[in-house]
Formats: sequence, C-alpha cells, structure tokens
Amino acid sequence: MAKLLYSVTMSLDGFIAGPGGDMSWLTPYLGPNPYVDELIGDIGSLLVGNRTFRGDDPYKDTPAEGEAFGGGWSGPQIVLTHHVPDAAWPGVTFVSDFGEAVRRAEEAAGDKYVNVLGADVARQCVAAGELDEVLTCIAPVLLGDGVRLFEEPGGRTVRLERLHLSGVPLASLLRFRVLPAG
Repeated sequence: MAKLLYSVTMSLDGFIAGPGGDMSWLTPYLGPNPYVDELIGDIGSLLVGNRTFRGDDPYKDTPAEGEAFGGGWSGPQIVLTHHVPDAAWPGVTFVSDFGEAVRRAEEAAGDKYVNVLGADVARQCVAAGELDEVLTCIAPVLLGDGVRLFEEPGGRTVRLERLHLSGVPLASLLRFRVLPAG
C-alpha cells in the first residue's frame, strides 16, 4: 500500500519558495544527495499542486528543466487543480477533487511512495490525515520571505516521530513519520 511522503527543501528560516513562488534560490543546493537519490527509486507517483506544477523551476535553462527531480525520476503525476485543462499532457493526470487525486496517486504508486509536491497540497494532506511522512532538506540559507513550509493560522498540532537525521555537503536532512492525531 502506498504511503504519502512530502519531500521539500527549505531555507533555515522556513521558506520553501521565495516571494512569488521564486525557486531560483534553490539552484546552488541541487548538488548530489545520496539519501534523496536512493529514495527517488522508492517513489511510484507524484501528487502535485497546480502552482508547483506550473510554477518556477530551479532547473530553468538547463536540460533538466521541467523534469521531476531534475530528470532523476519519471512516472505518473497527478496534479490537483481547480482548472483541469482541456488538452492532455503525457504522463500527467489533472484532477479537481482532493480525495480523488489522493486515490489516483496511491493507485499509480502501488506499494511505493506517493511523493507530495507543493505546500498547499501538503497542508490538505495533513488536514485530511493522509500524510504519512515528511522529508525536509534544510539548505544553509536565510530567505527572509516567501512560501512557508507549513503555514496554517489556527491549525492544529501535528506530532511527528523522527526517522532520520543526516547531512550532506549542501543540506541537512530530517525525515519524520506523521503520528496519528490524539
């Protein structure tokens, strides 16, 4: 059975994108990461928010532009959007209902991970009790402004259990299991 994993790189001050969704800040930190490279093989599908899918790309102007994990992964992508396009995209399924998007992503992943991409989709997964794990790569930079890792004013406390802590030259890695509410 598939598990939902939110993977993200954030600045030390808690931002995953700069102002307006700018991802260019991430480019210097895209170097080798053996832990993430190994994990990519365990990903069966992506559940992606529309803003992330259509947003800025840290691989812009490189051969890896537009490719998941810089071309390190390929497979089915489920994009959660309020506006499903008329034209089909190869390998991409657009879905407007959250529950349906999760179901399709889990089905496509089989017994591998559904990798969640996008702050809003991750918040929805937490709120629905669907998120199983969080992998955060912390880049050694302070952005000062932008899109926060998790921001939900008035939100509830979510308990986590640390599964992994390590470092690579360009980031520190923290992996957590999301514990049941209660």
